[in-house]
Amino acid sequence: MQERLEELNPWWKGDFELDTLPREKYFSKLKELLPKKEVVILTGIRRVGKTILIKQLIKQLLKEVPAKNILFLSLDLLYFKDYTIQDIVLEYKKMHKIQDEKVYLFLDEITYKPFFNQELKNLYDLENYKIYASSSSAKALQDKKAYLTGRARYIEIEPLDFDEYLVFRDHDKNKTSKIILEKLFEEYMQDGGMPEYVKTKNEVYLSELIEFIISKDIIAENNIKNKQIVFDLYRLLCERVGKQVSYNNLSKILSIDNETVSRYISYFLETYLFDMIEVKDKLNVKIKSKKKLYCGDIGLRNIVTGFRDKGAIYENLVYNKIKSNYKNHLFGGINFLYKDGVEIDFVTKDFLIEAKFGQEMNEKQKKLFDDYKIKNKVVAQGVDFFLEF
Repeated sequence: MQERLEELNPWWKGDFELDTLPREKYFSKLKELLPKKEVVILTGIRRVGKTILIKQLIKQLLKEVPAKNILFLSLDLLYFKDYTIQDIVLEYKKMHKIQDEKVYLFLDEITYKPFFNQELKNLYDLENYKIYASSSSAKALQDKKAYLTGRARYIEIEPLDFDEYLVFRDHDKNKTSKIILEKLFEEYMQDGGMPEYVKTKNEVYLSELIEFIISKDIIAENNIKNKQIVFDLYRLLCERVGKQVSYNNLSKILSIDNETVSRYISYFLETYLFDMIEVKDKLNVKIKSKKKLYCGDIGLRNIVTGFRDKGAIYENLVYNKIKSNYKNHLFGGINFLYKDGVEIDFVTKDFLIEAKFGQEMNEKQKKLFDDYKIKNKVVAQGVDFFLEF
């Protein structure tokens, strides 16, 4: 085990180079939480940059604490399958003769350990640890026995927003002309925000990522026999971005029952491939009514559908822009407005937002928009919304 731990923690031997771009809005949060006792858990779609952020934090931490007091583990490695987190940590402490010193634990893909909630609680309660962990599965993070209640802070790492996209494309927003920003925004609409893809533009990378998430995190994890139906459903959902989704229609197309459609969609939500929002209405109407669907990353959608229907793409990006401000958006943070067959894209506590890319509201939409009583009303059009909102 010593050899494997040394491979994962090269800083113990003074050898740690990290050539990565910053994501300051997340890094600053993670850094602020270093002195806090609570466990910090990073969530989000696979390859969105959780591990890179952890490594960046380790790089920062090395300026302040001895290298031997930092332990990074990739818990999805087959080698660690038969060891508990406690087993590995004890072996690490023996290696470095650590007793009462504070240890910084970075546990990548924590949910590969079946009893991780209890193990994290024990480490939190009994030892002098600061713990950062990550997971790509919202379902696996469910804490049914509430071991981490009051002990954990969850931070969802999302694909690059437009400001971050500009950084990754080596553009300073404040020094770039409006014409260039508009061109870059069109490219952002096509590329999406998966960091590695933005750097390489390798379409095979995104295709393989979709294949990996669906095959490993959904089909294998849930023991699904008919694999093709899951992939077909994913393709159908990509075509329905920004639209109200009919489970009945999907079930007829795929020749499966509504319950199966619902269950499979829940797997897509749990792996951050999609989000859904409800209509703004009474609870019983919300539950019965169709929901609207958005991709976690628009680049993943475009690989499947091609770069078309820019209005839907733009609406999805507007949703991704505002959703981080409303953590529990499924339970009332973000809804859509729907009345007498007329729809307005998003309504929150303080904002009514209609996304229009190269279009104007029709007469009925404008009336509903103007008549709705709310503090702020915004028509999102083009790149300006992403530069100003």
